[in-house]
Amino acid sequence: MSVEVVCAGVLVADTFVPPLPRLPAAGELMATGDFWHDSGGCAANTATCLRKLGVQAGVVGKVGRDAGGDFVEQDLKAKGVDTAGLRRSERLGTSETVILPVSGEDRRYIHTFGANVDFRVEDISREQIAGAKVFYVGGYLILPGFDPGAFRKLLAFARGQGVRTVLDVVVTEGGGGWEMLAAVLPEVDFFTPNDHEAQLLTGEQEPRAQAEYLLGAGCGTAIITQGEKGVLLARADQVLELPAFSLPMVDGSGAGDAFAAGLIAGLLRDWELGECLRLASAVGASACTKLGCTPGVFTWAEAEVFLRDH
Repeated sequence: MSVEVVCAGVLVADTFVPPLPRLPAAGELMATGDFWHDSGGCAANTATCLRKLGVQAGVVGKVGRDAGGDFVEQDLKAKGVDTAGLRRSERLGTSETVILPVSGEDRRYIHTFGANVDFRVEDISREQIAGAKVFYVGGYLILPGFDPGAFRKLLAFARGQGVRTVLDVVVTEGGGGWEMLAAVLPEVDFFTPNDHEAQLLTGEQEPRAQAEYLLGAGCGTAIITQGEKGVLLARADQVLELPAFSLPMVDGSGAGDAFAAGLIAGLLRDWELGECLRLASAVGASACTKLGCTPGVFTWAEAEVFLRDH
C-alpha cells in the first residue's frame, strides 16, 4: 500500500487510567472507571491522527513477538493505518506505558522501552519513503539504536526524493542529546519540540531564542509548541506566533503528536504556514478533550467546522 506519510519511531501499547482525584495511599484499593487500552507512541499516534484527517499514513517501528505487539498491529490496522513497516524484535517485548492522570496535576508515566531499543535506521524501507510525500520521525533521542550518521543519510535521501522531513523528539529530564540532534538538523525541514524540550536541548529559556539556536544549527523551520501559551514558528525569513485554542481539558497525552499530524495535513494541502499552524493547534487541542492520545482528535470534517467557527 502506498502512503502519503511514513511515520517512523516509537511504538507503545498504552494503558490509560481514568483521571484520579489523588494517588492512592500505600495498600489502598481505589476504584475507577474502565481503563483505556490503545496503540500509542509518537509514530502510532501521529499516523492515527493523520488517518482521522483523511491522510493515508503508515507506521515503521518495532514491537515484540508477544500479545502486546499483536494488539498494536491489529489496533493500527483497524484504524486504517498501513502496518507493512512494522517489525518484530527477536529479543525484547513490546514497549508499554501506564498513564496515571491526577486531577489538577500533570500526568505520570510508568514505562518500559521494550522493542523500541531494537529499532534501527536500517529497519526503514527507502522504497516506502520514496513513494511518500512526508517522512515523519517521532521519539528521536530515545531510540538508542538510531545511528545519527545513518539517520542523516536517510533524511537526505528523503529530501533528495522530494519528500519533506518532519522530526519530533522526546528528551529525558536529564537533558542531553544535543550532539545526536545537531548531526541531523541540517536535513530536517520541520522540527517540532515543545518549549521544555527545546530548553533542555539548547539551554535557552525563551522560545524565540530557542528557535534561533535551532535555525543556527541548520534546521529549516523550527516550531516551538508552548501548551496553553500557544506556538512559535521561525524560519530564516519568517516568524509566526499564534495563541492556543481553548478546549475542555481531560487528558493532555498525545497533544504534540496530534499537532504534528495537523501540521502535516496542512502541508499536504499546500496551505500557507499560518493556516497550517492554525490547523495543527486546533488538532493538538482536540487531543486533550478525551482520555487517551487519539480518541478526542478531530476528524477532517470536525477540524474544518472548528476552524471556520474560531
